[in-house]
Amino acid sequence: MPPRPVVAVVGPGSAEISAALREVAREVGRLLARRRFAVVTGGLDGVMAAAARGVRDEGGLVVGLLPGADRAAADEHLDSLDLAVPTGLGQARNALVVAAADAVVAVGGSWGTLSEIALARRAGKPVVCLHGWQVLDETGAPLGQTTADSPAAAVDAVGRALRGDG
Repeated sequence: MPPRPVVAVVGPGSAEISAALREVAREVGRLLARRRFAVVTGGLDGVMAAAARGVRDEGGLVVGLLPGADRAAADEHLDSLDLAVPTGLGQARNALVVAAADAVVAVGGSWGTLSEIALARRAGKPVVCLHGWQVLDETGAPLGQTTADSPAAAVDAVGRALRGDG
């Protein structure tokens, strides 16, 4: 049996993200879990916590790679994570989040999110952006990422990219 595909859900870690963006991230998590994708996040609040909750709502598997060395620093909803891994790497843990994934869904935008998009594209991994960054080349064309307008469209794009089951 082939290993379960892993999708990173990345986005702003701030607790102050809008309720609408939080619900978008939670729905992405739910839909990924329904498709039997495992999910990896940065393990903190904001988009990461919302996506983890969505995965857990559906009984899916979610791992959080924490920037600090203390597992207790994970998002307040640590029970949403199946496993919280303290890395002690600070923002460099973004590279681990991307390395652990087969594809990335970026929900919203922050500088950390942009770094994860860049790392994923550099590694040749599919990236789907939802309500956030759109990286363009010098002609104004999207630079290797797919843009989605809904959680379902984002998860469909990941399915097509990884399993051909869009």
